[in-house]
Amino acid sequence: MASSAEGGDGRDGGGGRREAVESAITGLMHAHRIITQVVLTGTRVLGRAFAEAYRQASASQKYAAAAAKGGDPRTFSSSGLKLDEACKILNVSPPKDGVMNMETVTERFKKLFDLNDPKKGGSFYLQSKILRARERIEAEVRGKEEAAEVARRAKEGWNPKLYKDK
Repeated sequence: MASSAEGGDGRDGGGGRREAVESAITGLMHAHRIITQVVLTGTRVLGRAFAEAYRQASASQKYAAAAAKGGDPRTFSSSGLKLDEACKILNVSPPKDGVMNMETVTERFKKLFDLNDPKKGGSFYLQSKILRARERIEAEVRGKEEAAEVARRAKEGWNPKLYKDK
């Protein structure tokens, strides 16, 4: 009668196992639902992230194309530095008709560049601004010189160089 002390005729021991198996199956069914929800939510989040990244990339591309096509012609393309800002940084007067004393610009550049050397306690940021200012002024003068050369050649007309065979 040991089995009646356990609460029945000996078949109840198997009932506990059956409940455990049913509980495990129910748990697996819930796990299936949870896994499905996690996958769907993750997919939705990633889809939105990719869509937003595409929108931003598209807007950035349109902005870059508009800036390249019709940007401010006075702005230096790589640094966004205008000619008057570059002249103020180097403390020189702006070029008149593309003519400028480049020796003065070079002297001011060397002095300011050396004063702002990070090894001597200067600022790397200011040093880079000074470098960009010099590059901007040089680009402006070079562009004007090239335009003047093209105009001079156009004014002279076509003058081919002829070589005589010996």
